[in-house]
Amino acid sequence: MHRLHLFEFGDQSWCPKAFRDAETDILEFFLRIGNYYAPIAHRLTEALEKAREHEIVDLCSGGGGPWLRLLPKLGDRRPARVLLTDKHPNASGAHRVAEVSDGRIRSEPRSVDATAVPRDLRGFRTMFTSFHHFRPAAARAILADAVDNRVGIGIFEFTERSVWAVAVLALTPFAVLLGVPFLRPIRWQTLALTYLIPILPLGVLFDGIVSCLRTYSPAELSELVEPLRGAGYAWEIGQVRNWRTKIPITYAIGYPTHDK
Repeated sequence: MHRLHLFEFGDQSWCPKAFRDAETDILEFFLRIGNYYAPIAHRLTEALEKAREHEIVDLCSGGGGPWLRLLPKLGDRRPARVLLTDKHPNASGAHRVAEVSDGRIRSEPRSVDATAVPRDLRGFRTMFTSFHHFRPAAARAILADAVDNRVGIGIFEFTERSVWAVAVLALTPFAVLLGVPFLRPIRWQTLALTYLIPILPLGVLFDGIVSCLRTYSPAELSELVEPLRGAGYAWEIGQVRNWRTKIPITYAIGYPTHDK
């Protein structure tokens, strides 16, 4: 499959906040109960150590991403702390995740564009299930900005351009119908968009399939970072397989190197 940069409802400026927040809430719920990003924990831990960082600036965080399950797996030798950011902050969702994190997760109230991260937000940058939202020029600019500012960056995607990945996502509407009652906070708008008018189950299905078709392959990630390779900055690109879904997690990790 060739990468197709189709549109997702959640990306659009006209997308109602109620739908966008509900979509990111359900994604956080699925990532938490499925613990899909567990296989990359040791790679992220090693990258943080190599970059000499324990502060993380998570970009495009939505409702909190995978952090409630992933953060405890990063070890306690230098406990990492995470700042959740987003261009369209899901304030209540991110706040809930922060509340139950024992102070290790915070949320940034400002709108933060991943292509123009404010200079006062210092730390190792991460993007989970979100890098595919950016066209190649913007994607390369995100990577280049990390290199220019001598901060680490980790790109992680559990979607993939494959028939199997799309087939797994075909079950999404049923998962949404079953999962929405367990969301916290539970909003009446989410209930209405799920059970009164089933916009959320169908919208999440559509955006999920499009996410697969948009996801960069390891070869494409290598092409994006090729102009950024040079002295003082290292890159690791590859895939690790999630035993639950059998869909590989694609990653690109970059970090500044330090002389001993």
